[in-house]
Amino acid sequence: MTPEPAPPAAAKQPATEKAPPPTRVLSGIQPTGRFHWGNYFGAIRQYIELQTAGEAYYFIADLHALTTVREPARLRSLVHAAAVDLVALGLDPARATLFVQSDVPEVTELTWLLMTVCPMGLLERCHAYKDKKSRGLAADAGLFTYPVLMSADILAYDATVVPVGEDQVQHIEVCRDLAGTFNHLYGEVFTLPKPRLVESGARVPGTDGQKMSKSYENTIDVFEDLAAQKKKIMRITTDSRPLEEPKNPDDDHLFALYALVAPEADRLRMAELYRRGGFGYGEVKKALVEAAANFFAAARGRRAELEADPARIEAILADGAARARRQAGAVLARAKAACGLSRGVAAAAPRRPA
Repeated sequence: MTPEPAPPAAAKQPATEKAPPPTRVLSGIQPTGRFHWGNYFGAIRQYIELQTAGEAYYFIADLHALTTVREPARLRSLVHAAAVDLVALGLDPARATLFVQSDVPEVTELTWLLMTVCPMGLLERCHAYKDKKSRGLAADAGLFTYPVLMSADILAYDATVVPVGEDQVQHIEVCRDLAGTFNHLYGEVFTLPKPRLVESGARVPGTDGQKMSKSYENTIDVFEDLAAQKKKIMRITTDSRPLEEPKNPDDDHLFALYALVAPEADRLRMAELYRRGGFGYGEVKKALVEAAANFFAAARGRRAELEADPARIEAILADGAARARRQAGAVLARAKAACGLSRGVAAAAPRRPA
């Protein structure tokens, strides 16, 4: 007899893959002065874009600011102004959690837990400390341990994505090192974040052609008085090439500033004018003044409304702090249980969410 064919083998079921953690964005900005174009195009604009990518936590880093701002009244004023500016520029408290760093004390307690697994050599290699030491300047412990507090800022919210400039990537590496060490010692407690680099096009030149920075005194403030802003723009340093000479717009910092705020069609027309020659830089500066006023006009209007209602900003910050504390409290409890600080907790410490 012909044997009956064997029944077909059951199809092998694919292994179930662990779903990646939900996107959670975290970033902070220091209130050390009024926001300038470098802050907006280099960071704040990206915050606004990312607030729809998943959960977003943004904080005003007043604890970090204590390393440079030593006047209490000024610090309070800068914190309030930063909150007003962020909301006016488009940060939506209904989409993102906006809060003040010091309103979440869980972060400073978490900082100590991370300090206990942080090698001194790791901090000695960090740029800010090395730079100050190389210039013969005194560095306090706040500056030295700054990366540990920054790590706690990130890990307290199970952040998966941290938007940073290239100069901040080292701090994310420190954060991952500390989280990895803690997890190795005590179990899977912390989520390891990944940096999201700011696009190279967001590197904003200052009025002198260098990188825009308060330390270089070459900034254009976002909400500067329009008359003062016009005066500053008209004084932007340019080269001395003759009017008739064609110029490469890609090599000109004045054009780079114009391209940030001008509509696409105007930007293309200006680029063609550069290549053709026969124009003066004063013409570009006047166009920049007008384009900048138009670009930030809506934000200026929102800012005026917020300034007239200070209680609204305080309510936004209070609500943000409550939400942030719930998340940071859960992470801190997880970390304390893991390393043995919580009495009465089951021996198996809670793990981070999958």
